[in-house]
Amino acid sequence: MVASLIDKVKIQEVLDTLRPYLQADGGDVELVDVTDEGVVQVRLQGACGTCPSSIYTLKMGIEEQIKQHIPGVTEVISVQ
Repeated sequence: MVASLIDKVKIQEVLDTLRPYLQADGGDVELVDVTDEGVVQVRLQGACGTCPSSIYTLKMGIEEQIKQHIPGVTEVISVQ
């Protein structure tokens, strides 16, 4: 599935449901882009950008939720 078929608005809606949990720990997440291969690029902000556990937050939290709700997403990665 190509990025044009992956609804960025729906990705943002999933991120919005996760945002309060991230903000409670002093962090946040920003949607940067979606590639043609279905890779969602996000930018972890605040405490999430420097936390040693951020890879767990990214893969086990953010990626799992996005993949569960949005067909065609293959991976979520953090970009600078």
